Amino acid sequence: MTRTQKTVFILVAVVALILGLTVNKVLSGKGQGDPTALIDAGIIMLPQSRTLPAVKMLDQDGQPVVVDELKGKWSLLFFGYTFCPDICPTTLAQLRQIKSELPKEVVDQLQIVLVSVDPNRDTPQQLKQYLGYFDKDFKGLTASSVEDLQKLANAVSIPFIPADTSKANYTVDHSGNLAVIGPDGNQRGFIRAPLNNQKLVAQLPAMVQRK
Repeated sequence: MTRTQKTVFILVAVVALILGLTVNKVLSGKGQGDPTALIDAGIIMLPQSRTLPAVKMLDQDGQPVVVDELKGKWSLLFFGYTFCPDICPTTLAQLRQIKSELPKEVVDQLQIVLVSVDPNRDTPQQLKQYLGYFDKDFKGLTASSVEDLQKLANAVSIPFIPADTSKANYTVDHSGNLAVIGPDGNQRGFIRAPLNNQKLVAQLPAMVQRK
């Protein structure tokens, strides 16, 4: 096992511990919606929000974006890449289906964001073309370096293993979890993989009503 893999496994263990502690606190706390139903749907709200690092990225239109300024809507951040053979297209297809079944007033408060873990290949143009296969309103973000991406991924406790880009047709190991960013621009929680479409359609309206 490489040092990088060990580091990622340790981070995953920490995430599991955080999720366990969070479940306990959420169940014992008060809030809008049924906490038990949110957890059953895979939505884990943090007892305290987290600020995001000021990582500079480009969106699918090539426009600069500072990640800690994601405000105004609830953002669901999925760390993936356009050359992903399985989990990425499956997850994006599920998110498209979930979005199609939500009330318009909930959709208006949500944005789906693919954060590329493959800046070597995922240019803004590539992201825009790829996301267009799923939903024209899905957003894409890419960074100039893997280091910047890792800074963001580690901050929201969704680590990935950087690829060996010297290999042909390389793949990137990454999580299927989503980071939940509130309208205030801070991380408010997670959505655990695998996604349960039916339960998320039922519970996302309660999530976006939270203060």
